Order: sequence, then structure tokens, then C-alpha cells
Amino acid sequence: MRWTQGSNPYRTVTWNGGREGVFSAPRKEPVMKPLFLRLHRWISLAFALPLLVVIATGLILSFEPIAQSGAIRPGSITLESLTAAVAKADPDGKATGIVVRPWENSFGIGFGPSARSYDLATGAPVAPGWLSGLFGASRGIHERLLFDLGWLVTASTVAMLAIIILGVLMGLPRLRNTVSGWHKGTAWFLLPLVVLSPLTGLALAFGITFTTPLPRPAGAPVSLVQALAKVAEGHDLSGLNSIRSRGGTPMARLWEGGELKAYSVSATGLTPIPRNWPRLLHEGNGAGLWSGLVEVVTSLALLGLLGTGLTIWVRRATRRPTRVRAAA
Repeated sequence: MRWTQGSNPYRTVTWNGGREGVFSAPRKEPVMKPLFLRLHRWISLAFALPLLVVIATGLILSFEPIAQSGAIRPGSITLESLTAAVAKADPDGKATGIVVRPWENSFGIGFGPSARSYDLATGAPVAPGWLSGLFGASRGIHERLLFDLGWLVTASTVAMLAIIILGVLMGLPRLRNTVSGWHKGTAWFLLPLVVLSPLTGLALAFGITFTTPLPRPAGAPVSLVQALAKVAEGHDLSGLNSIRSRGGTPMARLWEGGELKAYSVSATGLTPIPRNWPRLLHEGNGAGLWSGLVEVVTSLALLGLLGTGLTIWVRRATRRPTRVRAAA
């Protein structure tokens, strides 16, 4: 048998008898691949638990824009009905923010654990629905875990990005119908989505918006009821998501054309706030149902990668060494 080599990546083999065959040369693996693989594996193991919690709650939150945009009924909320409900819920006029939950016909005054829920039609106090409770709890855990550990969420997100980069540095995979093959195939085919999720998460954590802050409006800030009136002048209140104070200035977020847009509210009217692309991409608020579905796919892919990666490690760790019989 004779090998014929050259610059061609394929090799010609001449067998005894004159028959020839062409075989591909073995793929050259990156020199640093063993180190990259070791780092990839151990970083994943070290952050497996917080990553599981962050990704799982992210999957739940992926359905929030789908629920919000899908429940909107144009013209269903008028300024008169909403201000009357707010006045009944907050007779002293001390509230500075409101969150509308169209899927359960309620709204909330206040944010966080102190938030209170009211019926959207009557302003009567109501218990938060299970879906609102699920979204609220998931958001808190997603951002801070269970014990106000926001730093660990950030560290886990950095670790996720490092794991992805190490996976890329290990080179293109050989796709097979195995756990390892599915792990590598999912990572490579959905690489843009897999990278974008932790990258935009870090941008949110560090306050990176790629926008220039708007100047603070002149004059005294408007009240919540006044802000609702200003929003209603040019927008359908049925698409209102929330109004909350940002630096003393009310900021309204409204669903328009499937996108959650933000406006600064002042006595003179509404001023559009430039798109916060990291938030739009991370939360799936850019195209309603479709961007929400993209977030669902991304979260499922990340869960699958974490699960298959741990499965590969467990199989490797529990594999019995093969005994080699000594020659007689």
C-alpha cells in the first residue's frame, strides 16, 4: 500500500494490485483544545446550579411579552375608566407608578414586594393572578436569585459567555446522533442566539443602553393621573404597559405595532426615548409574539446545552475503565 500526499487535504491510497482509493486526511484539531475542553467543562460544573436557575426563570419570562401583547384589545381601556379606577385605588394621589396586566384585567400600583393589585374596571383591590405572581417571582429570582445575589447572577452570566467562547475555540464539531453530537450541533446552529442572551444580559447589568440620556424636562414633574392624560392624548391606553418614575420624570412604556416603546412624559407631552437595544433583545419586546418565541427557543437551547453538557460529564465520570487482558 502506498500513500500519495501533497497540499491536497485528501490522500490517495494505492493498494496491492493497483486499486486506488481516496481518503480524507484526519482533521487537524486545535492545539489548545484539551485545555479549552477542560476549562469549558469545569466552569460549567462550577456555575451549573445558578445557571440552571437563571435560564429556567428566563424561559418563564420569555412568555411575558407573548402574554402581554396577545391580551391587548384596542379601545378596551379609556382615560375615564382608568383614571377613575386609579383614583379609587389611590385616593391620596401618592402613587407614582402603575403596571397594567391585560391578561387578567388588573393593574398594580407600586413595584416590588409592596405592589398592590386592583381591578382594571372598578379599582377594587384584588389578589394578583397566578400568572402575574409567576412572572413577578421569576423576575426577582432571575435578577437576584433567592438571597439578593445579583452579583452571582452577573458572575454566572460572565461564566456562560466564557463557556460559549471556549466552545467556539474548540473548533467545528463532528455532528453525530449522540448526546455529544446534539450538544455541539445545538450550540453551533443557534450560536447567534446563544451568544446574544448573556451578552445583552451583561449590558443590562452594567447599564449599557447605546443611547444618550434625554435632558430632564423643564418644570415640575407631572402626577400619575396627569401622565395618564398626556399618554391618552396621542395613544391608545389599551397598549399601556407601565408608567414609572425615572430620575423624577415619569416614563411610559406602551405596546405599539408589537414593540414595547418608551416615552418620557412631561407637562408638554410625550418625548420618544431611543430604543434600548439590549433590553429589547434580551426581554423579547421588539416584535411581540415573534420575539417572545425567539426568546423561548433561546432559553430551551440554553437549557438543552446545560443538560446535555452535564449528561456528558456524568457519563464520563461514571465510566468504568476498560480492562485489557494480558496476552497469554
